[in-house]
Amino acid sequence: MPLHVRANPGDVAPFVLLPGDPNRADWIAKHFLQDVKTYTTYRALYGYTGTYKGLPVSVQATGMGCPSTAIVVEELVTLGAKTLIRVGTCGVFTDYMKAPELVVVQGSIPYDGTTRQYLGGLPYTAIPDWDTLEALVQSARAEGFEHHVGLNVTEDAFYSPMEHHGARYTPFGAISVEMESSVLFLLARMRGVRAGTVLAVVNKVGDSEFVAPELIQTGVERMTKTALEAFLRVKDAHGS
Repeated sequence: MPLHVRANPGDVAPFVLLPGDPNRADWIAKHFLQDVKTYTTYRALYGYTGTYKGLPVSVQATGMGCPSTAIVVEELVTLGAKTLIRVGTCGVFTDYMKAPELVVVQGSIPYDGTTRQYLGGLPYTAIPDWDTLEALVQSARAEGFEHHVGLNVTEDAFYSPMEHHGARYTPFGAISVEMESSVLFLLARMRGVRAGTVLAVVNKVGDSEFVAPELIQTGVERMTKTALEAFLRVKDAHGS
């Protein structure tokens, strides 16, 4: 049994959703999955397994930030996870993107310490595998959810005193910022599994508040549906 994701082999499905928020993991399990079983609550890293349209799916909270996410992903892979999709929220750098729109992450600039430690400071391009990225885009289109595909920034310090935060990357194409995707993509490549990220827009970077809760909830519902439908597409293409 892993040290943090307290589950046994067979408890975790090959397809795993990764929300940061444990309460969101609980909500997704209750509203989208059938025949749900809880396999861990240790350290509030809530984990559930059920089915979505007959497909076994797990929902595993990661906590906030790359260090926690890296621990969870490493342990999930040892438990048999094969395709992992982060479902979270993001800030955006422009006015033309608004809640409840989605961001399907094409690649994430690793402005965090965890990937730097794994890589020993080497430059790296953190990107999802093509099959998962394509499945997410196709699913968002099929559902009719307004979405944007582009570069994300993964950073550590939500309250950094530096005014620019990840916005220094906007001249180079970055459209959003969050705290987990770069290490997910790195570890997926290292461990030979598939990974992707779809995010719900909750604010413009620099705003003092998130948007209205009902808009956030709509975005969360849409990103969850997009990710689950993407799992079905990956399953059809690869079988697991």
